[in-house]
Amino acid sequence: MIPTLVPHRQWLTFGFAAAISLALAGTALAQQGGGMPAPGPMPPAPMASAPMAKAPIDRTKILTELGVFGDFSVYKLRPEYGMLPAADRKAAAAEVLAVVEKHKDKVIVDAYLTRGFDAKSDYFLRVHAYDLAAAQAFLTDFRATKFGSYSDVTENLVGVTKALNYITKAKSETLNAGLFAATYSDPAPRFAIMIPVKKSAEWWNMTEPQRLKEIETHTAPTLQYLVNVKRKLYHSTGLSDTDFITYFETNDLGAFNNLLIALAQVPENKYHTRWGSPTVLGTIQSVEGVVNTLSNTNPAM
Repeated sequence: MIPTLVPHRQWLTFGFAAAISLALAGTALAQQGGGMPAPGPMPPAPMASAPMAKAPIDRTKILTELGVFGDFSVYKLRPEYGMLPAADRKAAAAEVLAVVEKHKDKVIVDAYLTRGFDAKSDYFLRVHAYDLAAAQAFLTDFRATKFGSYSDVTENLVGVTKALNYITKAKSETLNAGLFAATYSDPAPRFAIMIPVKKSAEWWNMTEPQRLKEIETHTAPTLQYLVNVKRKLYHSTGLSDTDFITYFETNDLGAFNNLLIALAQVPENKYHTRWGSPTVLGTIQSVEGVVNTLSNTNPAM
């Protein structure tokens, strides 16, 4: 069935009449006080959610796990930095802390003041990360700060934590038990020492049983010092121009000196082609403490 079409002129007349009727009806309602309610206030625009605070890496966990990268970078601060206005140096110190905060979910940063102990450096940083690229990202941002831009790198070493190679329960049960039975009992360490070690080709071409014997001779005299000295080993063959990074913390530098004398006297020492060079000694401080000390600023002022 074909629908009946409304002539164009008739459609216009109907539309016009309908519009007039609606207008009159609206006027009548308004006169009676029953018109459309006035529009209410617009609902507030939804607020953008604040960015969630970054959770820092679990320090205890990352310092005890295997497969964690450690980056050691040693710096000498240029004299020109001390000539900057005090306000600039204070701002520069705050900038460093902001970079540490930015990367706290990816790395942990430890700082050590070496000024007065080492002619070639003023401080060094130890950065731990599960991903070495995260440590690199932090250090790139750090060097871009004013404080970092006035700091010249005098040494940079990279290593990774690994399980014991030789003094294991299976290979050397007695010494392994001695290692794990010794507990640091001195006051909290105030000093840290970083010593790189590189072995000769002769060492790497020994059989594993031969190296085990040498390491057993190396380990035995050190056990008595584990109550005074904390130690941590990083493997760096292929990652740096060294094979190991040995890191120590102590409150008793006399005991540490005796430990190193004992290590120098074992036959395994003959297979070192590098021991130190540099040996870096510093006081254990916070990042804030190091940058404020070297900036000669009081953060409370």
